[in-house]
Amino acid sequence: MAPQPDPPYVRIVTEIRRRIADAELEPGDRVPSTRRIAREWGVALATATKALTVLRQEGLVRAEPRVGTVVAETPPARAGRRPAVEPERELTRERVVRAAIAIADAEGLAALSMRGVAAKLGVSAMSPYRHVSGKDDLVMLMADAAYGEGAYPADVPPGWRPRLELSARLLWALYRRHPWLAQITPLTRPLLLPNLMTHAEWALDALDGYGLDPETMMNLHVLVYSYVQGIAANLEREAQAEAATGLSEEQWMDSQEPALAALAASGDYPTFVRVTRALGGGYDLRLDELFEFGLQPMLDGLAVVVESRAASGTD
Repeated sequence: MAPQPDPPYVRIVTEIRRRIADAELEPGDRVPSTRRIAREWGVALATATKALTVLRQEGLVRAEPRVGTVVAETPPARAGRRPAVEPERELTRERVVRAAIAIADAEGLAALSMRGVAAKLGVSAMSPYRHVSGKDDLVMLMADAAYGEGAYPADVPPGWRPRLELSARLLWALYRRHPWLAQITPLTRPLLLPNLMTHAEWALDALDGYGLDPETMMNLHVLVYSYVQGIAANLEREAQAEAATGLSEEQWMDSQEPALAALAASGDYPTFVRVTRALGGGYDLRLDELFEFGLQPMLDGLAVVVESRAASGTD
């Protein structure tokens, strides 16, 4: 009887393991992403995720947030031996949620699947369903856990402006740590998550006592929140675009040179052409710098509203 072929994920693991052993992939190098593995080997994303999970369990690779999966610095001597599957009785909702967050942080929310979470935890595909009802439920639990990582100080800074600035910076830090988070909280359909409400409570309390009507208080809170979220949404979108096109931001811009030249030659956009040419080496859109650039002017604008209302309330 002919031997049965190895499962697809085993073949993928064997090939990537060989590339590492032969120094085709060196420590710190990115290994193929789940999407690239799925394309190259013609497998489902869940199979690709399982292959990378096995390599992580073996210590050959590690997840680097917003970079992807990279070769570990010091592969173990007995890398070919797979660790024993952890007892499923030790599985908890918190472990399921944390495993899912780790996948989304490293590979984006699109790479998340219940089967992939199970593979990362080393349990059967159906085991996570004992703790969460499905992916939608899991994503909400992930979001609540992520928003809960930001703690406000017990000593409240005086004045509405320092408090709103602190809130904006705390939210930015959370989105920086978990770029997928800005994708799942639509402004017009707010998620009533306990830990997200903590941020709303802080902002509204900061604005309380300045003679503002409830609608104005809510508008100011939403403006601050949407400013941070609006910039942060591009963190994940850039990662998704790079995964879909295989081009870095710089490579993509280089590919747009003919289109930019055509726009310049048309004569219809003289100001745009003049400004971009004056930039010389090009415009590097750095989201951290953009966040800092706009934060104080935004708060200046809010100050006009708050101080005018406060002044009218004392007349």
